[in-house]
Amino acid sequence: MSTVEREVMAREETRELKERVVEINRVAKVVKGGRRFSFTALVVIGDEVDRVGLGYGKAREVPLAISKAVDDAKKNIFTVPKHGTTITHGIVGRFGAARVMLRPASEGTGVIAGGGVRAVLELGGIRDILAKSLGTTNPINMLKATINGLQSLRRPEEVAASRGLTISQVLPTKKVEEAPEETPAEPGEPAAAAARPAPEANEETESGEGQDPPSS
Repeated sequence: MSTVEREVMAREETRELKERVVEINRVAKVVKGGRRFSFTALVVIGDEVDRVGLGYGKAREVPLAISKAVDDAKKNIFTVPKHGTTITHGIVGRFGAARVMLRPASEGTGVIAGGGVRAVLELGGIRDILAKSLGTTNPINMLKATINGLQSLRRPEEVAASRGLTISQVLPTKKVEEAPEETPAEPGEPAAAAARPAPEANEETESGEGQDPPSS
């Protein structure tokens, strides 16, 4: 491992990770002596730059469940491929019955998403994106589908290397439509007259005007 790679890894490790609790659920188990309660926590962590992770924890108390979920999220952290403030291309993440559509957006759009999907995108450093849930609304499956979509993204340099092309050939280009050329009007002549084609010399009108009189 080179010195530059070590410095990058050390910088990423020292970067502060923020956590956000998406959902806490209470589960009751019926035993001989009565009901025994436990709690589950769904937590998202990220540095709001390009790293994000999802964790799930269970315990008898809420703080301990959150702590377990954070530890689980740190094991599943990954880097999100980005293009500026949005993702590199559109994709649909899938997990179970959940479908989450992610589409890149222009700068200034913001994070158009709801529920736990917004937490994943914001902590992953994405600032402009359009998201839509197409399947179940179960929060665990929705977040895992979002993670699946982000992990399936590809960078332009990876696609260019696999296809043997340059990055400029892989990225979409904007087509510029050329306006039709207009014939400039002569001084003192209206624009409509300039646009109308001039009549040919040998063209005759239906009424017979413009014809030479017959010779006697």
